[in-house]
Parts: sequence; structure tokens; C-alpha cells
Amino acid sequence: MTSRKDVPDTNRRPRVAADLNAPRVLVLNASYEPLHVTSAKRAITLVQYGVAEILEDSDDVVRSPSTVMPVPSVIRLRRYVRRPRVHPVPFNRRNVLRRDTFTCQYCGSPEELTMDHVLPRSRGGRHTWENVVTACRTCNQRKGNRTPEEAAMPLRTRPRAPTFGVYAHGQFAHWQPQWTRYLGG
Repeated sequence: MTSRKDVPDTNRRPRVAADLNAPRVLVLNASYEPLHVTSAKRAITLVQYGVAEILEDSDDVVRSPSTVMPVPSVIRLRRYVRRPRVHPVPFNRRNVLRRDTFTCQYCGSPEELTMDHVLPRSRGGRHTWENVVTACRTCNQRKGNRTPEEAAMPLRTRPRAPTFGVYAHGQFAHWQPQWTRYLGG
């Protein structure tokens, strides 16, 4: 069991993590592929039992009578965990909004968001990742029962099923900049 006794720099006072379930920690497989995001409490437990190692620290610390430990931001499991190759992100309204970063894909507005079918369902459009985008109420009504080309409303990005990185980025309010290099975007 390894114990980390990092003494904080006297010039900068780190924040003390009041609630260990609030900070989120990115968990990577032994091969550095992202597995999931967990609570700081679970991450510290994995590190203390030697199951994982800390790759990145956050600005928070946890104090006990005998040690001061930084709260990890990114941990890596020491052993490889097999997981199914296909790990689809569930298709639902919340995840479509997350994928599109809560902005209209026609005008960029973050107000009054709805879901819009690129090829309308009445014309054979499917209810899939590749055919549904986030649209503000105004753009959705303006587009109506037409394609973006017919309505002269080009899409900002081409819709597609999100990867885990995109899903994790939108899923957690406590997104940490250190995660970007591990999630690839």
C-alpha cells in the first residue's frame, strides 16, 4: 500500500475537498483508454489499495491527522480491464443536447432548445444519432418539414453518434481541463 504525503506549497493554499462525492475523477484503463468517471472517494480508495495510480491531480486536497493527499483528477488502473468493444452512448434527448453542446446546430443559440430531424420523419427520416440535431424553437419552426438544404439552413456540424469522450465531457458539470489530453478532444 502506497501512501502519498505531498505537502502543499505554502504560497498557494489548495482547496480542501469538503464532499468527496462531488469531485469527479476520470478512470483510464491500463492502456490509457477512458473507462468511466467516478467520485473522488472511490478514486482515492482505488489508489490507496494499489489498484490504480494517479496521473493528474486536481486543486483539491484531502487531509487526515497523519497525511495530506491531493484529490486525483485522472487515475489509471494498474491492470487491464477487458470491456466490450462496442460501448454505445444511449440515444436520448439529454445526450443529443450534450453532443451538440447545448446549442442550436443552425444558428448557435442556447435558448429554447428542441430536437429536430434533419430529414423529417414524415419524409422517411429515422430517429437516430445521424438524423437528430439540437435546434432552437425558432430555427425548428422555420425549417419545418424541409431538409436543411431546402430551407437554406446549413448545419454547423454533421450529426453522428458521440464517442465516450464527448459523452463524458457533457455528462459531468465538473469537467476538468486535464481530461482533454486523455479523451482526445
